[in-house]
Amino acid sequence: MNIKLLSVDLAKNVFQVCALDNHNHVIFNKKLTRSKFLLFMVQQPQSPVYMEACYSAHYWGRTLNEMGHTVHLIPAQMVKPFVRGNKNDNNDALAIAEAGQRPHIRFVPVKSVHQQEILAMHRVRQRLIKSRTQLTNQARGLLSDFGIVFPKGFKPFKKAIVSLQNDAFLSLQFRQMMRNTLTEFNQMTDRIEAIEDDLNRYIKGSHDCQIVNSIPGIGPINASALIASIGKGQAFANPKEFAVWLGLTPRQYNSGDTVKTGRITKRGDKYLRTLLVQGAHTVTRWANKRDELL
Repeated sequence: MNIKLLSVDLAKNVFQVCALDNHNHVIFNKKLTRSKFLLFMVQQPQSPVYMEACYSAHYWGRTLNEMGHTVHLIPAQMVKPFVRGNKNDNNDALAIAEAGQRPHIRFVPVKSVHQQEILAMHRVRQRLIKSRTQLTNQARGLLSDFGIVFPKGFKPFKKAIVSLQNDAFLSLQFRQMMRNTLTEFNQMTDRIEAIEDDLNRYIKGSHDCQIVNSIPGIGPINASALIASIGKGQAFANPKEFAVWLGLTPRQYNSGDTVKTGRITKRGDKYLRTLLVQGAHTVTRWANKRDELL
């Protein structure tokens, strides 16, 4: 059995594995449970393995690389055009195998455990920031029904919660609920600051992060997210490719003599793009006041 490549359609409990020979004929296309998948892959000859860059892909990428296979992760949007017929695991595995052989496919590098740990910290921090903002917005809305209005921002929020504790117009139960809201706010703030301290320590221990951190508009949060997401940028031949992947280049429509340029495509990692755009806005805002930004 001469296997040219293997493609794997990942899932939580069931995996679809497809093998092609040198003539791109299907040798097998079988379904395996999670417990049998690892044993099955150990028994296969060392081959290129193609998977979508999706849920658990980086874990399985590291695991299969350790077995001697060569893992290539394909962005999911590049696999979808090759799905033929109905949407099922069998056709998905075939589509992954076909997409992996197309020229000009930019594969996603398999992330290390450390990179995923850093990105996990960013995801938790992002959720906490969102929850903290929701908390203050809810408090503003609730208190406005009692005629208590205060400006936007965390400092006015904390000041308002503290001041209403002496408001005899409000019941003891309601004031206690607002104190609990402030306690919840402080707890989330402490967790956010703890994560940022960990990221700062990661920056100090990473030479690559220190180089990126020296760029105007790139702070510890941006630098750690950037390095954890793309490593040393080995997947990109030049800065333009990185900008295209990130979705910062304008959308184009060219047909014959018609050439149209629209807004940025907003492809790629939304979180990373948001951080970089915010950093760029900060640089432009303070450029006239700080000579080192010019």
